[in-house]
Amino acid sequence: MKKFDKERLLLAVAGPVIALVAAMVLTSVVLVASGKSPVEPYSLMFEQATFSDVQVLIINEAGMYYLAALAVAIGFRMNLFNIGVDGQYRLAAMVTAVVGAHISLPAGLQIPLLILVAMLTGAFWAGIAGILKTTRGVSEVVATIMLNAIATSVIAYLTLDENFGVPVGNNNTTGVMHKSGWFPGIDMGESGEIYGFVIIAALAGVLYWLILNRTRFGFDLRATGASPSAAAASGVNAKRMMLTAMLVSGAVAGLAGMPILLGDVHTYSLSFPTGLGFTGIGIALLGRNSPVGIALASLLWAFLVKASQALDYKGYDKEIAVIMQGLIVIAVVVSYEAVRRWGLSRQQQRVGAELAAAARAAGGGSNGNNDSVKEVAAR
Repeated sequence: MKKFDKERLLLAVAGPVIALVAAMVLTSVVLVASGKSPVEPYSLMFEQATFSDVQVLIINEAGMYYLAALAVAIGFRMNLFNIGVDGQYRLAAMVTAVVGAHISLPAGLQIPLLILVAMLTGAFWAGIAGILKTTRGVSEVVATIMLNAIATSVIAYLTLDENFGVPVGNNNTTGVMHKSGWFPGIDMGESGEIYGFVIIAALAGVLYWLILNRTRFGFDLRATGASPSAAAASGVNAKRMMLTAMLVSGAVAGLAGMPILLGDVHTYSLSFPTGLGFTGIGIALLGRNSPVGIALASLLWAFLVKASQALDYKGYDKEIAVIMQGLIVIAVVVSYEAVRRWGLSRQQQRVGAELAAAARAAGGGSNGNNDSVKEVAAR
């Protein structure tokens, strides 16, 4: 392996490792300050991860995190901050649940229809922010935050009894979806069932990588994100790329709630998971917008959430995991910046060495004295 490749590999690995270690150290400091053991919580959490039923829960949770983080990462690669993933996936899940409860087709048609409805709903909601960004210059951060709040109100209105709401006890639901729209899972026996939609999430990651790195669209997207003016000079319509990126990001966001909707609850209610969009931001940062990195970060995040639930039984607050998640995000930002600066320094040293070598070669080819070397280097 070339020296340059080794350094690139080191840069890719160093950031997450430093972040995780720093988060564990800082969390231990918090535990010590609160009079708790800094070691026992970790051992309890790792012990939970050895149980097969907890592993199933972690995989299922990670599948939803992965799709939400992919949606955020698409925006990041375009230099767009799509904070609206939370509203996009919740609205998409609600609309999909309504369609699934009122339309019954054969499974071969019903499931693709529901997936399409979820993607179109998410893309529509994200497209509003994209249009405001490209036509009126409204920041996508402001627009998506406002759209999150509007989505909450729209969902509350549509789930009223006089609209699509179906009361079940003290909970308002959209009614149980027809069984033809239930996505088959992977039966793990007594350990539970892995959502079959996790496979779709993995395929989405593969497709994300292929499009981003092996297509002209992916190149244009990355180029526009790096420098809109330079991309425009090469013939790329920057505004159209921004709108397209928001639409694609929203479409992927619409899928984030599908694993649990199609694979478990089969209805949308007040107890439907929330906050996946904001979690996706942290996971996308931790995974550095890479599909593999995001997958590992999703598993880590899901592990912290599911394994920490056992801490209550031992007198520890399960919020320890929340503290660790926050510290991981902070440590990621700091460590990546430190590693980036180190990499830039190494690159500058390498360029300097190459220039010095070229100067010596040029000096030796002329008259071989030191003055010639200094003259070339001064240029």
